[in-house]
Amino acid sequence: MLADLPLADLRGYRPDVREPADFDQFWSGQLAAARAARGEPAFTAADSQIRHAAVYDVTFPGYGGDAIRGWLLAPRHDVAGAAVIVEFVGYGGGRGDPFDWLRWSCAGHPHLVMDTRGQGGGWRSADTPDAGDDGMPSTPGFLTRGIADPAGHYYTRLFLDAARAVDAARSWAGAAGRPIVTTGASQGGGLAIAAAHLSGKVAAVLADVPFLAHPERALEVTDSRPYYELAEYCRVNPRKADQAFATLSYLDVVNHAKRATASALFSVALADTITPPSTVFAAYNHYAGPKDIAVYRYSGHEGGGTEHFGAQLAFLCQAGLRNAENPAGPAAGPGAV
Repeated sequence: MLADLPLADLRGYRPDVREPADFDQFWSGQLAAARAARGEPAFTAADSQIRHAAVYDVTFPGYGGDAIRGWLLAPRHDVAGAAVIVEFVGYGGGRGDPFDWLRWSCAGHPHLVMDTRGQGGGWRSADTPDAGDDGMPSTPGFLTRGIADPAGHYYTRLFLDAARAVDAARSWAGAAGRPIVTTGASQGGGLAIAAAHLSGKVAAVLADVPFLAHPERALEVTDSRPYYELAEYCRVNPRKADQAFATLSYLDVVNHAKRATASALFSVALADTITPPSTVFAAYNHYAGPKDIAVYRYSGHEGGGTEHFGAQLAFLCQAGLRNAENPAGPAAGPGAV
């Protein structure tokens, strides 16, 4: 079941989106302030029954110097040339338990998972409060928190946390000489793109069904949450709708994709009603770096599952971010449906 435009139209879908004149100035200032905040990343050995990897309880300074939590799984069997994977969590979830995050380290990659400030009440637990929430009126959820001003928006804080997670991964002693790869699905996919743009230290991006791309288009084709939070807000506050979209233009993943140059593998699911395919292709088609996209014709928001993980491993191998003597995944590359 197609949830959006036909695939042939999606491949050419490259819409104009709102882009603030001070977009680059805004983010350079925000990032400089975040990096100037006090604090250093800490990697504390965790007591875990996981045997194939050492597990570290991570704390690092994010937006405003807020303490952001995470897990780091470092494989005991080192794979030469394997990149450090920095992963971001989908909407409503947090870092959960280390046992929730085995596959990258099982494949030989050191793996840092960033907790999600203020979330963790939806499907996987979290341990990081959102100290920056000003409590202004918003629709239940996270999409309209601080919607009156990009400097105070929830996702500004979260994007900066993501960029600082890349900084934290780079500071880990075991990362010396290794490239950094950002990844995630849905909200995590959007964060992977934003972190690649903002941090400037990423070798590749694995962005699955990314959220927060072209939200104005999303409201035209879906009434699913989280985008429906924005529709609810605009229905209740019609006079504030234009400002809401102006704020979100700073966060629109399309505008970050225009500035990200690392090699990227996207994925899209044509029956996805949560991150509609046209919004994913809007980000993909504007993406500035080398790129490919895996299309899952019959999938919804779950995307490509284990098959796509194999494609990601093959992509990293081809990009030289994993030892070519240890290839993994199916022989077929991305792009097939």
